[in-house]
Amino acid sequence: MTRIYAISAVTLIAAMLAGIALVIYLNRGQNNANADLYGHCRATQIAGGADSIGGPFELVNAAGETVTDADVITRPTLLYFGYTFCPDVCPLDTVRNADAVDILADQGMPVTSAFISIDPGRDTPDVVGAFVGNVHPDMIGLTGTPEQTAAASQAYRTYYQAHDTSDEFYLVDHSTFTYLVMPEDGFVEFFRRELSPAQLAERVSCFVEAGS
Repeated sequence: MTRIYAISAVTLIAAMLAGIALVIYLNRGQNNANADLYGHCRATQIAGGADSIGGPFELVNAAGETVTDADVITRPTLLYFGYTFCPDVCPLDTVRNADAVDILADQGMPVTSAFISIDPGRDTPDVVGAFVGNVHPDMIGLTGTPEQTAAASQAYRTYYQAHDTSDEFYLVDHSTFTYLVMPEDGFVEFFRRELSPAQLAERVSCFVEAGS
């Protein structure tokens, strides 16, 4: 009988431990889901994690008003850093973003597109306003002082470097990622320029649905 009791006790303990392990596993899965609401939507690996990109900024809109990230990002927003004198890349990328926004709007998903200039020497509020107005009527155009521009760029870990500015037609080398930023969660993903408007809209829709 003693042996039977011992076996029963071992079996009971094993069952209890298995139950505890299952609870820990389920809780860990729930915690991971809570920690990254958008994990199933991500297609990129971000060095340092998503929290290492984005943050507060202060810039100037097309009306000449100083605005912050809280003023701009009031709904899911596609941010693009470029400049209005850009001969090809910036016009193509901003139009692609605008087209994706229109696709999402047709699906009942309001998303904002915003253009942040990295050429404060030439891109005045009026110039930026004219540029975004030609791309999409609802696109937000932002510029600022060199210091404001640098701070916003550093927050999103973008790169830009102007050529010889003594030439009025100088070009600016810059990164070409588009960033998706959510009002409550900040930066969640970046997208490469190879995506078509439809592909971008599809990728963005996953994040919008997950965050709704």
